[in-house]
Amino acid sequence: MIYTVTLNPSIDYIVEVDDLKLGDLNRMKRDLKLPGGKGINVSRVLNQLGADSTAIGFLGGFTGRFIDDTLREESIKTDFVIIEDDTRINIKLKHGNETEINGLGPAIREQEADALVQKLAGLQKNDIVVLSGSIPPSLGGDFYDRLISVCQQTGAEFVIDTTGEALMKALVHKPLLIKPNHHELAELFGVTIHSKEEIVTYGRKLLEAGAKNVLISMAGEGALFITADEVYHANVPAGTVKNSVGAGDSMIAGFVGTLALHGDPIEAFRAGVASGSATAFSDDLATREKIEQLRPQVTISKQ
Repeated sequence: MIYTVTLNPSIDYIVEVDDLKLGDLNRMKRDLKLPGGKGINVSRVLNQLGADSTAIGFLGGFTGRFIDDTLREESIKTDFVIIEDDTRINIKLKHGNETEINGLGPAIREQEADALVQKLAGLQKNDIVVLSGSIPPSLGGDFYDRLISVCQQTGAEFVIDTTGEALMKALVHKPLLIKPNHHELAELFGVTIHSKEEIVTYGRKLLEAGAKNVLISMAGEGALFITADEVYHANVPAGTVKNSVGAGDSMIAGFVGTLALHGDPIEAFRAGVASGSATAFSDDLATREKIEQLRPQVTISKQ
């Protein structure tokens, strides 16, 4: 089983206006409400790929019920801890450009945090846990450490998709996969990166620090997959970018889901790139149809 953990989920409220006038009345051209949060995005794309997952994390209030109901309607298994505070709403305001206004998120109480840790205590060897996104301040910066500790105790693999100190601290525990983009990679090491060769150099440093596999997205330049033995490059399929939300989560879902289903890391890389691109070219997350349309366009070469 694949478990996705979203510590600070949201309703993503997407609002489109033709011409934003600050300080004046604006009328929506259209709007859309979607379940949001990086782990939830991973579960939704895994579902499109035919890979079972269970979405867990914290949900509360009428907003939390909307998220849980929507996921269940998509036939995604859920096992969230129900909390006292309301789940947040994030506003994605599209007006030519895109402006994001993210909610603060609920305060998580100690007993609620303990309940989530307990849910993972039943993990089994070969289960995969995807830890995605930021940690709510009320949980403290070491909460991922608690979850990773449970994975190690049970023999489950874990994937972590976060940035900065939380990511660097996790490397010693040998995550199955990490996926920084090239800007995040540079920030991790406090450098400016000018070439693909430098990206490979710093990507290998993440392997040396403990990661088992490293995916690095490079926007229009494609992506790199770095293992202990090889480096592979994938191009980006042709298409018009419509959506900035969830492409990285979709890339992780494509990789993890395909690896779990078929065990082939190169095909997992191809599926990851196709899934990330499919989301970037869509209004919402990638669909199975769009992923399969793009998959043959992904060419992988050994570097």
